[in-house]
Amino acid sequence: MTSKTRGNDLPDFLEDSRLALITSLKSEGILKSKIIEEALLRIPREEFLPEDTPKSLAYIDEPVALGTTGQTISAPHMIVIMLEELDLKPDLRVLEVGAGSGYNAALLSYVVSRGSSARSPLVVTVERNPDLVKLARKNLEQVGLSSVCQVVQGDGSLGYPQESKEELYDRIIVTAGAPRVPVFLKKQLKVGGIMAVPVGGSYQKLTILKKKSNDDFDQRRTVDCVFVPLIGTDAHSQG
Repeated sequence: MTSKTRGNDLPDFLEDSRLALITSLKSEGILKSKIIEEALLRIPREEFLPEDTPKSLAYIDEPVALGTTGQTISAPHMIVIMLEELDLKPDLRVLEVGAGSGYNAALLSYVVSRGSSARSPLVVTVERNPDLVKLARKNLEQVGLSSVCQVVQGDGSLGYPQESKEELYDRIIVTAGAPRVPVFLKKQLKVGGIMAVPVGGSYQKLTILKKKSNDDFDQRRTVDCVFVPLIGTDAHSQG
C-alpha cells in the first residue's frame, strides 16, 4: 500500500506528525519564534535519521539513536529550547559542538542564512566521529545547506580553530553534556554573544552564558537535561 502525499511530497502520516509536534511545542510555550517554526517545517528531520530507522520516529518528541555511535539526534523539544535561547538572527556566525547527523546544524543554517549575502559559511559544526562527519556533510548537502555550514572533524571542546583565543562567533551551542564550560569556547565567543551548553555529569543543567567582556559572563542555569557526554581535552575523557 502506497502512502498518499501532499504538495511537498511528504507522506501524510509524516506531515501530520510534524504539524502535531509543532502545535504541541507551541502550546507548551517552548516554540515561540516564527523563524524557528519555519525551519522546523522546511528541514525534514526524517532525512537525518539513520537509514535503518523508521521514518515514523522522525516527529516523535524523543531522542533518536544514531546507529552504534553512542550519539543521538536530540529530542525536538530540547533542540527548540536551545535554539530559542540563542536568539538567532540572519548573518550571525555560529559554532556548534557535536554535529551528529547534521539536523541541528541544518536548523541553525536555515535561520542565520535567511536573507544573508554572506559568501563564507555562517555555521561551523565540529564532530569527533569520522562516520558522523561524513553523514552530516551528506545530509546538509542533500537539503541544500552545505554552502552555509562547514562540517569539520575535531575536538569541539577546544573550539574551532582548535585552541584559538580569537573572538569568532556570535553564538555557540554545545549538543553534548560538558563537565564545565570549555575555556576556548568562552574565548571564541564574541562580546555580546550567547552560548548554550549542558553542564554536569550524567544529568545536566542547560547553562546559558552571555559574554559581557573578555572574562565577564552573565550565566543562567535553566532546564534539567540529559545529553551524551562531550568527549575531549577540556571535557570528559574517552572510556
